[in-house]
Amino acid sequence: MCHSNQISRRQFLRRSSIALGAACSVPTLIPASALGRNGATAPSERINMGFIGLGGQGSGHLLGGAWTYVPGGYVARDDVQVLAVCDVRKDRRDRAQARCNEVYAEKRGEAGYKGVLAYNDFREVLARPDIDAVLLALPYHWAATMATMAMRAGKDVYCEKPIAITVQQGRTLIETAKRYARIYQGGMQQRSEYAGKFRLACELVRNGRIGQLKEVYAYRQPGAFYPIRWTTDEAKPVPDGFDWDLWLGPLPAQPYAGEAGHCLPGYFIGDVNWSPHHYDIIQWTINPDPNAPIEVWYEKKGEKLDDAIIHYRYANGVVVHSSGYPGEPVGNEGGACFVGTAGRIAVERSNIVSYPANILREPLRPGDSSAYHADSHSGNFLECIRTRRPTICHPETAVYTMNAILIGGISLILKRALKWDPVKAEFTGDEQANRLLSYSPRAPWRL
Repeated sequence: MCHSNQISRRQFLRRSSIALGAACSVPTLIPASALGRNGATAPSERINMGFIGLGGQGSGHLLGGAWTYVPGGYVARDDVQVLAVCDVRKDRRDRAQARCNEVYAEKRGEAGYKGVLAYNDFREVLARPDIDAVLLALPYHWAATMATMAMRAGKDVYCEKPIAITVQQGRTLIETAKRYARIYQGGMQQRSEYAGKFRLACELVRNGRIGQLKEVYAYRQPGAFYPIRWTTDEAKPVPDGFDWDLWLGPLPAQPYAGEAGHCLPGYFIGDVNWSPHHYDIIQWTINPDPNAPIEVWYEKKGEKLDDAIIHYRYANGVVVHSSGYPGEPVGNEGGACFVGTAGRIAVERSNIVSYPANILREPLRPGDSSAYHADSHSGNFLECIRTRRPTICHPETAVYTMNAILIGGISLILKRALKWDPVKAEFTGDEQANRLLSYSPRAPWRL
């Protein structure tokens, strides 16, 4: 004889009420932070992030550094939840993981918190569906490739310079951000930080306070990807805990012979790392039509490459002169000096000065045009993730800046004048120069 397992509705409700009463009799402690009380951000409102590349720049963003502008870095923010850290160096990722878990353990009152995981291969981070955004602070040759892969994986991206090392990479970056509707912030922090000095210079020049803008002096050389020497050094043992093949990534395979921080010696000419900050401000201020042609030419000033000057002529007639470290009116911080028919403004991270001096004392008028305003580069990125509005350094802006750097660098390589067509993203009638606009990455990193 079979016994039925069915129970009546009345029996079900009675048993459920007894179980519920028992559960309610035991006190359950839920942290206020989990409920979004006392000013804390509820978990549903936090942005889940992964951090890839944990050298000085990456660990500074994560844990606090001079370029983060937020005490304690992203891990200290209540509106961010760090879930993953990644680096091809085991010591870096282990150190970052331990520190992040320590911060969260103290913040949550949970001894032994283990919610932050460490990875060697960034693809494992991108495969996690619970990660909303990634911050990339990488060797130069990895920036555009990894940012593109991250956006294809559905992640929003904050990427440190140099954004892209070829013009073709930049085009792919823009197309990917549009196709996958991703938020992207280029790491040109001068737009947002430094008490608004650069934004002020931009707005004053745009509104004619120095008269008609004629010239700009940029105190950094441009640069370009140019592997003039793949490797000539004797091979050395790869350090323990260092995934050398993954560090090389899209570059040709070669024995380990040491590597200088962001890149291998001999892969770049000029400056692709520090100069983007300053050319970004220059182009922000000049504000020409980004689809208008640009002329660029080379001027030899001495025997050393650092002595050379690259000149740009924009479609609105403004000429930009770039060189290394002339010292005045600004120093090794880079910066720029804008020269007009009625005065000039020089700006760097520490100072902004004008001639006549009263230019800086006159506030903007109600009818004056204003630039995109953000007081925090990281904060702007997070806000735009929530609102889906373009960041202050969205892909088109970031790539526009890098293209100026790269075409100037190609002029530096070829030591001659070039004409650039931004619409076609190529040099006009110059096959030799156009060959330097892309390169063939090593498999499997061909996008």
